[in-house]
Amino acid sequence: MTDFGFMNEYKKISDRIEVLKIDNPRNQNSGVRWVNIINAGKNEINYLRKHYSFDLAHLRSIAASVVAQRPVIFRSQKYLFLILHFPTLKDERIVPGEIDFFIGHGFLVTAHNNNLPALNDFYRLGKKDPDSLLSFSLESSAILLYEIIERLINDCYRLLDNNSLEIYHIEELIFSGAQKEAVEKILLLRRNIINIRKIMQNHKNIFKELTSMKSSLVDPVAIKKYYESLVEDSKRLWEQLDNQREMIEVLNSTNESLLNSQMNLVMKTLTIFSVIVYPLTLLAGIFGMNAINMPFVKQENGFWIILSIMLIGSLGMVFFFHKKKWL
Repeated sequence: MTDFGFMNEYKKISDRIEVLKIDNPRNQNSGVRWVNIINAGKNEINYLRKHYSFDLAHLRSIAASVVAQRPVIFRSQKYLFLILHFPTLKDERIVPGEIDFFIGHGFLVTAHNNNLPALNDFYRLGKKDPDSLLSFSLESSAILLYEIIERLINDCYRLLDNNSLEIYHIEELIFSGAQKEAVEKILLLRRNIINIRKIMQNHKNIFKELTSMKSSLVDPVAIKKYYESLVEDSKRLWEQLDNQREMIEVLNSTNESLLNSQMNLVMKTLTIFSVIVYPLTLLAGIFGMNAINMPFVKQENGFWIILSIMLIGSLGMVFFFHKKKWL
């Protein structure tokens, strides 16, 4: 690998490999080399095998097309291997975005599929103005890792803010009479909240493990100082997710109650209509039997007499329902 000297520099190795060298102005011997790999394949694995002593199984995992089932943390004498998942929005649905880390003395390798905006924005900041990263006190790869994770967690709050806006919109739909339109939105939002919970459920334990980690790769005092804040961030994120889950369940219950009320009103209307026309149907059926000596049949005004009886019966039912306040 090219020697970057004692200044912050950016170098593009290939279309999928970028390297950002960040030096500590207080100590020129404690810089961090950030290797960012997008959509790792065979060439990227060969590059890492050439420059670093990473386990082949870990290298293969960063090139896997399937997202790992759960976060992973692995310690060796030369590096730490870490897999984390963060929620990302794709076609209005929350899906997991995986990022793999290799952390060692003076280097940090990130491998991902370019679907985490917060990570991309932070790396672009370093590419555009490397000196701007000096304000983050990136004295070690562990602190750079903290800065990356902190931004990824903050991006989760952006998704939760979107959820809150969607909850408000759903509430407006429900109480404006658009309950049917709200059903699909409720189901989608509930699914997104559940997916965020699934993605983030193990992070708190991972961060606790990093906080209590004993390794020659990182300063335990710095680790405790920085990573305890990640644990607290995870707790607050989880609490907000719980609140949103409760709110969407309440809205779903309210919407179902209003839909049931509308259905009951329709059934009531149909039932009342059926009872009102029942006298008409009954008399029409009786006088349609063509039996001998049927009353009113042979009279001159028989038709009108029968029709009057039908109307009187129906009006009687209407009066009865009105008196019972069913209309």
